[in-house]
Parts: sequence; C-alpha cells; structure tokens
Amino acid sequence: MIKDAEYLSTEKKKELETELQDLRGPQRKEILESLEFAKSLGDLSENAEYHQARDNQRKLEERIEQIEHILKNAVIVRESHGEAVNIGSTIVIQKVGSKDNKKFAIVGSEEADMAQGKLSFKSPLGAVLIGKRKGDTVSFKSPNGIIAYKIVGIE
Repeated sequence: MIKDAEYLSTEKKKELETELQDLRGPQRKEILESLEFAKSLGDLSENAEYHQARDNQRKLEERIEQIEHILKNAVIVRESHGEAVNIGSTIVIQKVGSKDNKKFAIVGSEEADMAQGKLSFKSPLGAVLIGKRKGDTVSFKSPNGIIAYKIVGIE
C-alpha cells in the first residue's frame, strides 16, 4: 500500500470526476452570480446575502481542492479475489460468540459507507483485517471494549 494514496474504485473515480466538473462549471457560475447580486444590494458590512454567498464560495473551492487532491493521489482498486484480505476484497465475518455473519467490501476511506456494506481499510476493524486469511480471528479495541471477529470467507 502507498502511504498517501487514496484508494478508489473505478465507479467512485468517475463519480468524483463528474462532481468536479459540476463544481467547476454550473455551481461555480451560480455562486459568482449570487455574489454579484449580493454586491448590488449595497453595504457589504451588514449584507447577509453577500456573507452567505462568500461562505458558499469558500466551501465550493475547498471541495474542489479536496476532490483534485483525491484524484491526483488516486490508486484505482479492482475487486480482489486473493487468499488474503486486501483493499477490494469482499469478506464475510462473524463476531466471536455470535452466529450472525456480516459481509463487507474493503474500500478506501472516500468510499466507506457501513449502511452499504463498505468498510474502510483505515477503520479499526478494516485495519486489522488487511492481510488476514479465511479462518483467522482478529480483534480490535472499540469504545465498547475489545471486539473479536472470525473471517468466515473471502470472496
């Protein structure tokens, strides 16, 4: 793994590129128009519309910078079907002492979404899973204490 890399799926990379185009184009134009309108209202020191438009512009430019950084450092990850857990692997785990299985895809931090079964490799659980194999048991410290999971399968 590369230290400062952002690991992305092809789909997430395309999604970020589309968002970047929208931010640089229509959204930036919209904010500039709202700034011009707010300036036309007069006294900028007490002009709430102007201050809101400036705040929106700052947020937009920060997001553009963030996406550009992510894309610049992106490493595209394909699904991994190896013997060991890696970014791109889909795993099935079982909490020790439970009979319920949970299925997760190991992804980069930009794509993490527990509701969709996407677990960041940088999360406490994701980090201890990297490199492990089917049948291995891993544990990590959580706010609720030490939690252990057994790897039931790697897809």
